[in-house]
Amino acid sequence: MGAASDRRWPGENRPAARRLNSGRPGYPETVHKPRRDLEHAAEEIEQLFADLWQVFPFSRGLRRVYRPEVDVYRTDDPPSLTILVELPGVDPSEVQLIASPQALLVVGERRRPKDCGHYQQMEIDYGPFQRQITLAEDVDPAEATATYERGILTIRLPVAPKPAPQERVSIEVTFG
Repeated sequence: MGAASDRRWPGENRPAARRLNSGRPGYPETVHKPRRDLEHAAEEIEQLFADLWQVFPFSRGLRRVYRPEVDVYRTDDPPSLTILVELPGVDPSEVQLIASPQALLVVGERRRPKDCGHYQQMEIDYGPFQRQITLAEDVDPAEATATYERGILTIRLPVAPKPAPQERVSIEVTFG
């Protein structure tokens, strides 16, 4: 056990922006963008509270509500973000996708089959769902595509081209 002066609190002496992959061979050095981190954290907190209200016993009994799992990855050729959403048992024609340059919203419902009789055991989650995914890069929603195969919804969003950097222009001051 160390002395009290040897103890450190988490996050102590951290720089304002973290550098990722710093010093790792074969990896370019990237800098975390605090603005995107804050947006991502805000979205995660919002989703957590939404989930808590759906799960707590005083809101819907002891049953959980369906919440599809999501993976997001980037490809370079062509530059795009791919979002995989697990939707087994969901009719893809009833799923609504709303894309903006910085986010994707997936809304739908997994319905319980009719004429099931009396249940002996209930473990599968059903019900309406809504997932909002904040994107790490701006995308072009007009060029988005979506496919559904074997319970997986795959959405491809092309990365929006970055605007050309502004050139420096000298302005001459004239005296009148």
